[in-house]
Formats: sequence, structure tokens, C-alpha cells
Amino acid sequence: MKIVVLTGGISTERDVSLSSGSLIYRALKERGHQAILLDVFLGYEGDDADNIYEKDCDWAAEIGHISEESPDIEQVKALRPDWKKNFFGPNVISICQAADVVFMGLHGENGENGRIQACFDLMGICYTGTDYVSSALCMDKGLAKELFAAHGIPTPCGFRLKRDGLEKHLAEGCVIPFPLVVKACCGGSSVGVYMVDREEEYERALREAFRYDGEVIVEQYIKGREFSVGVMEGRALPVIEIAPLEGFYDYKNKYQAGSTVETCPAEIPEDRAIEMKRQAEEAFRVLRLKNYARMDFMMNEQGEVFCLEANTLPGMTPTSLLPQEAAAEGVPYGELCERIIESALRGAE
Repeated sequence: MKIVVLTGGISTERDVSLSSGSLIYRALKERGHQAILLDVFLGYEGDDADNIYEKDCDWAAEIGHISEESPDIEQVKALRPDWKKNFFGPNVISICQAADVVFMGLHGENGENGRIQACFDLMGICYTGTDYVSSALCMDKGLAKELFAAHGIPTPCGFRLKRDGLEKHLAEGCVIPFPLVVKACCGGSSVGVYMVDREEEYERALREAFRYDGEVIVEQYIKGREFSVGVMEGRALPVIEIAPLEGFYDYKNKYQAGSTVETCPAEIPEDRAIEMKRQAEEAFRVLRLKNYARMDFMMNEQGEVFCLEANTLPGMTPTSLLPQEAAAEGVPYGELCERIIESALRGAE
């Protein structure tokens, strides 16, 4: 099967995407597919694009490491000064059109916000993951929280704040007691997320979050344990617990090996696991998700479960959660990739 593993891009999660993509690419090659690894932003400038499926992507061996800080995207943009006129790199669309399926190894903006998915729909390109509507719904954490609340899915209380309303809000004061959480509305990988313990930290956290987005979410802090639940075609995988050795599950703790203890299946009472999986499946339905996704949860000290958000293209890096959940059910990494592709092809029929 001819498969494009689409990776890279210009989001703050570029390095994560490259790591996911290289691992997916190698797994598909090992299973006999004509897979190629393609950076959606940089594209392929060779004059043999028509024969690219006959090649090996040597550059896959050169990527995969994720630094402790998100990358400098301005340096990447400088490689293509014309990018504002066409986000897609050279030959990306034609190469994807020639594939049987595109495995979306993208994360963050212009990967999970639905724009690329909408473009592919117009061009008849089959891809993994959910469609453009549900991608956009999930990328906007404020909209997702409103849908959770409307459908009875417990989520931390909070509010949205736009950049032009910041000064008025600061003058009036925050209505949520400290500690609280400030996060960019459309961010990912915990980039632009701040835990705020005191009022004197609040303004700085807001201004930092507004560096990443024109709208932020302010929500109550749930003290307790953190979990995640992957969902494949509407069915929940085993619950995984995430316990960072220091701080919260931020960018560094997500991707630096040894920074977090992950336990799957999570060691929690069966009724709590059942409830979390039920909520994950309900969130999958409410957000109109397709193919696969992952829901993040907190459980407070009283055992109450709160759904934080949905991830439409979960990480597939060496430390990512979805592959660990699948492995707990006896599904190795390569087979997981195959199942995601098979599901996408069925959905395109």
C-alpha cells in the first residue's frame, strides 16, 4: 500500500510530530508498505516526485529527538519565505493524491485544527484521524468544554478570555479561586499552560498564554491524579495513569524519557475505570470524532472524574500514551498503525 506519513509543519509541536512520524514510517516500512515520510511544510523538491514511493526516506533516521523546549518556529518559516501564499510545501498535494492513504503524523496548529483535513476532503485524499469539523471543535478547548457541559460530561469550571478583554478582566479580578489553570485555547502538548497558585502570578500567566493564542481558558485546578483514555472507533482502550516525577504533565514531562511514571492499566477501583472509559466514549460521540482520539482526565481526592480535553491526533512517539494503552490490550505498535489505517479506509468508503 502507498502511504504518506505526513509530519512536521510549523506548530509548537513540530518536534513531537517529527518524532511520531519517524516511528510510524519505520513501523509501516517494516510491515512491507511503500511508505514515505513527508514534511507538510517543507515538502519534497526533487525532480523525481513521481517515483518517490520507490525510495527510502533516509532522513527519517536523523529525526526523533524532542528537546525540553518547544522549537523556534520562526527559523523553520525562514526556510520558505513564500509560505503565507501556500502553506503546503513543494509537491505535497500531488504526492498525497498519489497515495492510498495519508497517515496524519501532525500535531498542533495546522495539523489538528481541521484546515488540512478540509483541504484533503476537497481533493479526495484519504487520511487518518477525524474530519475537519470535529478537529476544529476539539482544537478550541473552550468550545469542547461547552459541549462537555451541555452533554453532562463533568469538566472543570472555567471561562474564556480574549486578548482585547484582558485589561478589563484584570481590573475586575478573577472569579475562580486560586490555585487555577491558565492555558492557550488552541494549544497542545501543554505549551502555553500555566499552574497559578497566587494572585501575583496570575497576570504574568495570562500574558504568557496570550503569546500562543488570542484567546485563553481560565479554569479551576483539580488536585488529584491524572489519566488518559484512548478511543478507537468509539471503544475505549485501557485507562493509563500519568504521574510526573516533578511538577505537572508539561511539555518536558510528556516527551523526556524518565520524567513521568505511566501505569497501564491504571491502578484504580474498577468502577472509576469504567466511569472514565464511559466518559471518554461519550466525549468521542459528542465531539463527532472518527477513527481514533484520546481524552485526558483528572480525578480529584474524592474520586470524582473530570474530562479536560480531547486530542484528535494523539502522539505516537516513544513516550506517547496511546501506543502504551494499545500494548496493554496486546496490540503492538505496528499493528496499531495498521488498525488506524484500516479504520480510515473503511470510513472513506
